[in-house]
Amino acid sequence: MHEVALAQSIVDIVREQTKGQTFGAVTRVFLRIGALSSVEPEALVFGFDSAARGTVADGARLEIVRTPGTAFCAACGRDVQVAARIDDCPACGSAQLLITGGDELRVTELEVA
Repeated sequence: MHEVALAQSIVDIVREQTKGQTFGAVTRVFLRIGALSSVEPEALVFGFDSAARGTVADGARLEIVRTPGTAFCAACGRDVQVAARIDDCPACGSAQLLITGGDELRVTELEVA
């Protein structure tokens, strides 16, 4: 379950970004997770809650925004949305897709108190 390692990395990012700041705690961590990132959001939340214990993010809530998978079809020249890396082009049926988005996992914002 790589979500535990990802959760620890998110806590590390929060610690780094809040080092030397003068607020009480981080209350929410906003994440952008792509549909093609192979991250299970529920497992990530569980791992984050565990990894955040005793840190500035203890008790913080993860706010997850899912982004769609996107690809460029070399056959028809269109930008399309895909649900999986193995999908064919929904416009023309070609398998000649280049993934262009939806594989990200980013901390986009921190809310503090």
